[in-house]
Amino acid sequence: MNSQGPNRFLDEFAKLMTDAAGMAQGVQREAETVFRAQGERVLAKMDLVQREDFEIVREMASRARSENDELKKTLSALEARVAELEGVKKPARAAKPRAKAKK
Repeated sequence: MNSQGPNRFLDEFAKLMTDAAGMAQGVQREAETVFRAQGERVLAKMDLVQREDFEIVREMASRARSENDELKKTLSALEARVAELEGVKKPARAAKPRAKAKK
């Protein structure tokens, strides 16, 4: 039964390698969990804005810019109209006749 000896050794070695691979995967999962938790703690301390909140504020700013541009156009048009109306209300002054010099 000499042939059973090397086969048994190889079977035990394969089992040992399988167990080691399983243990390595367990260690990897544990390390990932620890690093993820640490990363989440660091990010929480940084007080970062959530992506969707940022997108909402960015959209609000874009709308405000558009509204501001429209208001500037409206204001310019109103100022031009006021200037035009003031020009109509205030006729140019006619030159006063000069008094004749006495001799």
